[in-house]
Order: sequence, then structure tokens, then C-alpha cells
Amino acid sequence: MGPILMQQLFSYQGHPQDLKEAVLAIGNFDGVHLGHKAVLNMCLNIARKNNVPAGVMFFNPHPRQFFSPDTPIFMLTNQRQKQAIFEQLGLDFSVEQTFDSVLAAMSAQEFVQQVLVEGLGVSHVVIGYDFFFGAKRGGNPQLMKELGKAHGFGVDVVAPSGQGGLIYSSTSVRDALEEGQVARAAQILGRNWQVEGAVISGAGRGEGLGFPTANITLPLGCHLHHGVYAAFVEFDGTRYKAAAYFGKRPSFDNDAAVLEVFLFDYEGDLYGKQIAVEFVQFVRADMKFDNHEALKVQMDADCKTVKTILSTA
Repeated sequence: MGPILMQQLFSYQGHPQDLKEAVLAIGNFDGVHLGHKAVLNMCLNIARKNNVPAGVMFFNPHPRQFFSPDTPIFMLTNQRQKQAIFEQLGLDFSVEQTFDSVLAAMSAQEFVQQVLVEGLGVSHVVIGYDFFFGAKRGGNPQLMKELGKAHGFGVDVVAPSGQGGLIYSSTSVRDALEEGQVARAAQILGRNWQVEGAVISGAGRGEGLGFPTANITLPLGCHLHHGVYAAFVEFDGTRYKAAAYFGKRPSFDNDAAVLEVFLFDYEGDLYGKQIAVEFVQFVRADMKFDNHEALKVQMDADCKTVKTILSTA
């Protein structure tokens, strides 16, 4: 969770002159899964071959969130995580473009003319097979190719990718996580799914049971399956093995879902610290216990299972 050194821009307007003529990947890139990486790697390869900058444009908020603000989306990555992955891949710059009423009203032709040509001055664009753009999703990959030809920039469209009949997509990752299948989600992402957050104060019940936990609140749209997971927790540059629980604590208050992590081989107060929780494997579904002793016995068993899983992770 260190600093991001890649050049980060927040508008297509006032684009730096030294970043003109770039190859640009465009999309939402939520999760930055292996399908997204195919788009980004093609962008990088073309840019390096032509000795020009490689960049990515994505939108914030997600267009679906803009059009349906009262329906939270299960976002797989926050903006910081997304930027960090872009940098790890070797991109020279990113454009985190605000998606607002002005952008939403642009026709596909206006988007290409104003944003890509006049604003960013692209030499080449790389998009996925399912990329739509412009008002009412009026633009598709074929139209992008036609407009690119008319305006003098190249266009590559990356075909769907996957394995074993599973197409890599953000939807398939969300579906896997909603079923608790974090290992399947990792196959699509190319890495374990992780969340970040500041540790908040909890009720202290875990400590009373002998399992002091660090608690973080996940975004409203998070639909991770409730239960216990084997996980790693990272903060201050150190990675710890941990048992993670996400749920409503039915044995206690059955309140809003919270993520609680119990770190093995760690003693100390994490309150206020920013931590990252990396999910490795699902252990069991959430359940209600008749008394605290039954819960404690199960938590002992969970921790043994988690340690076994993480010993080979």
C-alpha cells in the first residue's frame, strides 16, 4: 500500500503535451482482472513498439453508479487499488475521468472528437469487445474503429478471454464472491481478491472470547458471502496470516455486516490503521450459536483449519 508513482490525471482537458500521441486503453476496469490485463498489455505492447506513452482512461463514479445512485454496486477495487495495479503493469499515466452529466450526454462521435482527439490527442486506442461509449451507449467497438479511421488513430479490440468455459469478467468475479468462492474469483483476477480499510472500534466481544479482532467496514454494495475465510492481512509493509469473518454476527446483534480479522502471531492495537485483507479460501458459512462456549469451540476449530490452509498458500 505504498505511494503510487505513475502520473495520475483527472481530466481529459489540459492533457500534458508530452503525453500526447499515446496509446490509450479505455474502460471501467473494475477488478482489473485477467481480461482487463489483456487489454492493458496490448496497450503497453503497441506503445513500446511505437516508442510512445501508454495510458489508461477509466471512469469515476462507475457509469452504472451515476445512472442508479441509489443502487450501490459491488465494486471489486477502490480507486487506489486500481491505480496501484496500473502502475505495477508499467503504464505511464492514468486518466481517472469524472463521469458526470456532461460526459453522459456526449454522443459517441462527440466523445471521440472532444475527449480522444482534441483532449488527449491519442495515436491508438485499445478497448475490450464489450466496450460501449457515448450517450445511451450509442458507440460500440465497430463504431470506434470507423471513427478512429476517420480521425487518424488506430483501434484494437481485444476478444473475450477465459479458461474452462469461464469468460473473465467483473460480473463473474462478483458472482464468485457472492457465493463465497474466493478461490474461483482469484482465478479470474489473477491474484487473491482483497479489500482495504481503516480499522474501527468494535464491541470487543472477540477479545472476550480470546480472539481479539481488527474490524473494518466494507462498502454498502459489497455482497461477499457471509462466513469465515482464510486470509492474509497486510499493514505497515508486513503480511500476517489471519482468520477473517464477514457477516452480521447472528449470535449477538445481527446488525450491519462487518469484516473482522483475527491475526495470528500478532499483539497490538490496530485501531485507526489502514489494513489490506486478502481472501485465500472459504472455510464455512455464517451460523448462529446457542452460547458463547459453542462459538469459542467453533472459532478454535476455524483457526486450526485456516492455519492448515495458509501453511501451503
